[in-house]
Amino acid sequence: MTKNQDFLHLNDPLPNDIAHRKGMGDIEGALRLLDAALASNAQPELAPRLRVERMRLPLLPQDYTLTRAQAIAELRKEWPACTESQFDALVDDGRIDWRCFGGEAKFHDKFVDTLRLYPKLAPGLKQEPKDTAQRDAVLARMKAEGGVTAKITIQASIAPAQGVSGSRFEAWLPIPAACPQQSEIEILDCTPGGVCAPLDAPQRTIWWAESEKREFSVTYRYLYRADYIDPLTITPDKEQPAFDLEEQEPHLVFTPYLRHLTARVVSGCANPVEKAKAIYDYVTQNVDYRFQPAYIQLDNIADRCAAQLRGDCGVMALLFIAMCRIAGIPAKWQSGLFAQPGDVGSHDWAMFYIAPYGWLWADCSFGSSSRRMGEEARRLHYFGNLDPWRMVANSAFFAPLTPPDPQWRHDPFDNQTGELIADGRGLMGEEREVRREMVDFQLL
Repeated sequence: MTKNQDFLHLNDPLPNDIAHRKGMGDIEGALRLLDAALASNAQPELAPRLRVERMRLPLLPQDYTLTRAQAIAELRKEWPACTESQFDALVDDGRIDWRCFGGEAKFHDKFVDTLRLYPKLAPGLKQEPKDTAQRDAVLARMKAEGGVTAKITIQASIAPAQGVSGSRFEAWLPIPAACPQQSEIEILDCTPGGVCAPLDAPQRTIWWAESEKREFSVTYRYLYRADYIDPLTITPDKEQPAFDLEEQEPHLVFTPYLRHLTARVVSGCANPVEKAKAIYDYVTQNVDYRFQPAYIQLDNIADRCAAQLRGDCGVMALLFIAMCRIAGIPAKWQSGLFAQPGDVGSHDWAMFYIAPYGWLWADCSFGSSSRRMGEEARRLHYFGNLDPWRMVANSAFFAPLTPPDPQWRHDPFDNQTGELIADGRGLMGEEREVRREMVDFQLL
């Protein structure tokens, strides 16, 4: 057992007095009541939920630092004509994420980057020109040749940020895992002492035991194969497998709302492929991308995404997985990096299983962005297929590292940037400096 197992209790209710103080943004008051409840131990069954809240609540304001005036000023740096009523309309439409602290609304630091994705809603924001020719050519080659293979070399590192003290450190960095897409995985170089998890670890890492070193790095190379198939050409078996269908607390919970929504979405579908396609269509055509706070701050992710119709790549993936499982289609998590020359960053997507073919992929985030950009062919591509610009480190959501991290993790659910402990304390968010760099990329 580690501290992070307490997240299994995230859906347990907070006592009303604590929940009310959190809701009104009285962080100090909520923490005081949490400390008193934990000290009394009057409700030991509720202790894991109280501990989680005691850990994460002080971190919440770090994602929401902008007052209303500051947020409007940030928007007007690029969109001078933006009025206060236009700003309020974007907030009302769920386009700008906010929380209340001390009776004052505070807005998410990255809200401008979210709005930038929707130029019709915020017409004054600068748009980076997008050259899609290379991407379109690779996806066309996948379809024409049945798939493409890439040889990819990446260097990654993690270190405590400037100003973070410590004399003994323990670190985990994600590395490529064995999976249907990846082979010939090699560790080319690393900080001495690194120990690699087994190839099939659900969240594969290289780990360094307690050390005086302050920076840990690894360089790895692997082959990535992106096969192409049109899922609608598959004739499914009448009997489908029974694995990867269960609920998984705290974020894959089959709430009544999700059950009713799924029943409506798949109504009239004749087989599992049609059901999976209907679910993918629903998510990609209805959920819009929005930058999220740290995942430790999110509750019941799949259900909340369905209700809010906003989320990032992982949030959309969890909604797709939950709805597939409710519909009787095995589905699971996959994540790691989007790894393209000049663009290496964290990314999440989903897998779903159709017998007799096997595992297929669904990237609902890329599908949603394709819909947003009016690229229907690309939206359809990401139902059943991915692309060659990936590094897969994780095959399960909320899985332990190797060895398990005994302290609170920066992200207890996924592992894309790594974890770092300084003098027995898990470092959070900007306490860590993370770097991912493409060293070499070759399409074979």
